[in-house]
Amino acid sequence: MSKIKIGLVQMSCVADKAANISRAIEGIRKAHAGGAQIVCLQELFTSLYFCDEENYDHFALAEAIPGPSSETLATVAAELGVVIIASLFEKRAQGLYHNTTAVLDADGTYLGKYRKMHIPDDPSYYEKFYFTPGDLGYKVFKTKFATIGVLICWDQWYPEAARITSLMGAEVLFYPTAIGWATSQDAATNTEQYNAWQTIQRSHAVANGVYVVSVNRVGFEQDGRMQFWGGSFVSNPFGTVVYQASHEQEETPVVEIDTEKTDQYRTHWPFLRDRRIDSYEPITRRYIDE
Repeated sequence: MSKIKIGLVQMSCVADKAANISRAIEGIRKAHAGGAQIVCLQELFTSLYFCDEENYDHFALAEAIPGPSSETLATVAAELGVVIIASLFEKRAQGLYHNTTAVLDADGTYLGKYRKMHIPDDPSYYEKFYFTPGDLGYKVFKTKFATIGVLICWDQWYPEAARITSLMGAEVLFYPTAIGWATSQDAATNTEQYNAWQTIQRSHAVANGVYVVSVNRVGFEQDGRMQFWGGSFVSNPFGTVVYQASHEQEETPVVEIDTEKTDQYRTHWPFLRDRRIDSYEPITRRYIDE
């Protein structure tokens, strides 16, 4: 099947985990009612974005994958016949945690997980305190409706991650995300940051000839110091934004894509054909010193 309807659940979160899961399921049901076949939730949707501080108490939010949240969502996936992409805080073992996305097929089957590879450490994004970098490599998942690649938030800025996942056969790249503006910033800085964020992801669509779906949270957190900027969007394989959500509102859009367009774009703009793979060894170095 080449024409697929994608649901994006852009929502705000609260401190209560059960309430967030319930609201996410409500969003999945709404997307399904709009015809969605694959539904993507935002990064770490079961909680407030807790990485704004280094607090040992937050490790209690983590769970096994598969585990309670993924199993709850698997039941919903099977009931509705939709694929669900669910970003969760994974407890792998005592003292070992990952930022992980589970993929549930349309019959509720757990297809596997992707562990976030690139872990940021910035003011209000102290993820290195919580998450061990992923060790599963880049992943694609053959769902009922499409072969999809899943990357997570900070992975968005790395063309290598998008390239490898595309070369593995992904027809769509999904990026569950949690990114926002400090409310102390001016509007010009906010605009520049959002434009950079969207532009780099649209460039992945162009370079690889695939659709990109980015789903971000929205709303004020951290006692009003952080506004998650929403702006979830879908880009076609030539970087055209075919849908963009608002920066302030919760939204559950359903966007139809046509994966056959990948062949059209890759044929007329044959970036994969012209890759000089014999010349790329230096990219594996941290920096190319004289």
